[in-house]
Amino acid sequence: MATMVETPPRTTPPPAISRTSEPTAFEEMCNLLEQIDADLPDGYRTEIIGGNIVVSPWSKGLYLRIMRSLVRQLRPHLPEGHEIDTSPCLFLFPGHERSYGPDIHVSDEALTNVDSIHLPGEALSLVGELTSPSTADFDRREKVEVYGRAEVPVYVLVDMDETTVTVYSSPSSKGYRTHTQIKFGEKVRIPVPFECELDTAGWDS
Repeated sequence: MATMVETPPRTTPPPAISRTSEPTAFEEMCNLLEQIDADLPDGYRTEIIGGNIVVSPWSKGLYLRIMRSLVRQLRPHLPEGHEIDTSPCLFLFPGHERSYGPDIHVSDEALTNVDSIHLPGEALSLVGELTSPSTADFDRREKVEVYGRAEVPVYVLVDMDETTVTVYSSPSSKGYRTHTQIKFGEKVRIPVPFECELDTAGWDS
């Protein structure tokens, strides 16, 4: 179950956010998130979703097979200088006052080489989310809008309840312009900058 955390005021902005005036409410929230994250036991993560700090447990073991399949199939098609990972990383979208820790992320290694837990959202070329009961609504709605408006080229939404995969692409200021949805067991095209086919055979077993 995810936990919403109230956000008291702070005075020091996080290292990854530059400013010339007093910290904004979002900057204060980022600072608090960093404090909370440092004190969390293993197995939990923090994100800024819907204007709140959300503390969620890590994914169940049964998700690992799908995540490994995604990584294995996408790795040969990564853009130059990018790497794919499932390690817990927090990507910042200050223009949208959000900070997400996607289950799978492909990002520019040069841009993520920063001395902060707040990694730049503009480094991402693909994000993948596997829904869980605590965050499914955010994955299906808010993150579609934010990732699209932040110009993340591809968003792969694996809906564990509906056993579907939706691939969002062609980001714009209003979100993603196109999407394709399949059921587990079928194949779907992952568009530029990957240009490959994702086979979900066996994902429903």
